[in-house]
Amino acid sequence: MSMGPTVRRRRLGSELRRLREPKFKLEAVAEELGVAPSTLSRIETGKAPTKTIYLMKMLDMYGVDDPAQRQVLIDMAREGHRKGWWAEYDDVLPTGFGIYVGLETEAAGLRTYVADAVHGLLQTADYARTVLREVNARDSDEQIQRLVSLRLARQDVLNQDPPIDLWVIHDESVIRRAIGGTAVMRAQLEHMIAAASWPGVTLQVLPFGSGAHAGLNGPFSILEFPERTDPEVAYVESVAGVIYLEKERELRACIEAFDRLRAQALSPAASTELIAGALKDV
Repeated sequence: MSMGPTVRRRRLGSELRRLREPKFKLEAVAEELGVAPSTLSRIETGKAPTKTIYLMKMLDMYGVDDPAQRQVLIDMAREGHRKGWWAEYDDVLPTGFGIYVGLETEAAGLRTYVADAVHGLLQTADYARTVLREVNARDSDEQIQRLVSLRLARQDVLNQDPPIDLWVIHDESVIRRAIGGTAVMRAQLEHMIAAASWPGVTLQVLPFGSGAHAGLNGPFSILEFPERTDPEVAYVESVAGVIYLEKERELRACIEAFDRLRAQALSPAASTELIAGALKDV
């Protein structure tokens, strides 16, 4: 898998932060660059590309004199400006979601807990259209169709070589809530049953009978990347916006919560049986 612009920006930002921290406070460097501290923070966390003029000034401040090292970082910055395939959907992408799509596209593994609807990577077009129409009530039909197209395009990670290692835990309410009517829901459940046998896909259902569980704070995702030097990142989405969790303590909390959820959820085989039972009830 080739490294895309999102991971390039994360690697560059991580290296710039490593070079800065022993010598300067973030605010001091931001002042020298003439930017807001929040702007420099976004560069260091890989959420925004950096201008060449800023990069060169930072490298000078941090004492990076080796021509080869400087060139590597300059090349990474240049690659970080490259647009990913999802840029085609900039007109409908929710704020901050383009970063997630980039991370998902370049991830080797994705562990996620969802409580309200089937995970986007496993949605059928009709199911996705119904969900997106409801949560984006002010969008036009054309905008909704573009969002559906984006969601389906994201699913290419399941067909790449190797496919993303996808582990999804759905709350039982996901398979019981009839979204889009009988035909749409039946097709969606059939699609989930089929997906459970795909390479790299693990599906579990957290049953109602499990009672209190580690996911009561809400859905979350954990993305991991092919290179060990690229740290995992957790992603949380809500009506208030998106949050990326990258601090070790925050990541550990998400990883531990997911481990507890998969221990409490039904086995993959039993989960498929439960989905099949839900299909009969539709």
